[in-house]
Amino acid sequence: RPFTFPVLYDEALQLTTTKLKQWGYLNSKEIKSGRIFWNSHRNQTGSISIKVNTINEQPYIEFNYKYRDEPRIYKVGFVSLFSNLGKGVIWYFLCPVTNKRCRKLYLVDGYFLHREAFKGCMYKSQAKTKEKGFFRYFKNQIKLDDLNEKIYSKHFKRHYAGKPTKRYLRIMEQIEKSEHRLKID
Repeated sequence: RPFTFPVLYDEALQLTTTKLKQWGYLNSKEIKSGRIFWNSHRNQTGSISIKVNTINEQPYIEFNYKYRDEPRIYKVGFVSLFSNLGKGVIWYFLCPVTNKRCRKLYLVDGYFLHREAFKGCMYKSQAKTKEKGFFRYFKNQIKLDDLNEKIYSKHFKRHYAGKPTKRYLRIMEQIEKSEHRLKID
């Protein structure tokens, strides 16, 4: 049976309202066109032409690019809401498929859309396999190192009024369990 690897959001091209604002595309009452480039390890991985229109009652961004030699031209709406801090407005994309507001669009299957518009995609952290065998030893070793670091930190109180503190006793018990697990593994 062939393996099916999920598309990872972390590796997909992304477009955020934050970056558009930094680049000057989200100034109110303006039409601005330009080209956006994506790079990975100093190699260009993608580019698109965009046109942002904030003059209309329904502001939008228009995408124009080729995906696998097929031209793609479509619009994604914008919504602006007043900041809860009272300092300007916050811009959101309005996904044409899910009709949800979002601040980040992902390019999967040739379209920039909200993450919930795609099936079978996930983040890298969701795709990691469970730690087994070999990694269990290192997990216990790291935990032991962290516990020892706590006990020997500058302001850690090991004793109070001549008696060991409850925190010190609890950590010492955890250290003993971790050392025992290391001997077993």
